[in-house]
Amino acid sequence: MKKRACFSFRPRPGDPEQQRAWEILQTVPEGKKTAFVAGAILRSREEEALEQTLRRVLREELRTVSIHSPAGEETVPGQMLDFLAGL
Repeated sequence: MKKRACFSFRPRPGDPEQQRAWEILQTVPEGKKTAFVAGAILRSREEEALEQTLRRVLREELRTVSIHSPAGEETVPGQMLDFLAGL
């Protein structure tokens, strides 16, 4: 006979993030909490993987991009920067 895994969640009173999670969990109907928690864990992993992929793609693309100031835009003179730095 297989034994089912058991998990309990006891939020710490001084942890606002855990308290918020507990409040959200209390809005889930009885009998659906396990599915809710499982879905939340899986979505979290999917979001992490998506974020890593997005960061990798952006890094690769940014390697080939060069950024220039718009044509006709004036630069700030060094004397003005020195004056502002002295304030």
